[in-house]
Amino acid sequence: MPNHKLTAHLAALLMAAALPAHAYIGPGAGAGTIAVVLGILASIVMAFFALLWYPVKRLLKKRKLAEQPVTGDKLEDPEDAGTQ
Repeated sequence: MPNHKLTAHLAALLMAAALPAHAYIGPGAGAGTIAVVLGILASIVMAFFALLWYPVKRLLKKRKLAEQPVTGDKLEDPEDAGTQ
């Protein structure tokens, strides 16, 4: 079984001994990173909205159809009126 305390100390020592790279990263990399993070956050929000909104929308539609007065043999969906 590896000694986790020794591994943590060795990792800290290696990180402390790292030398600077003396490299320049332009502003495009930062803008790209921000765009990626915002895209991921937007996709999470849209997925959450889709998972919550569509079942609620379906429930409201069923409730609206149930409240319609019965005028014939079958209930018609107003959205499906032109598709038959």
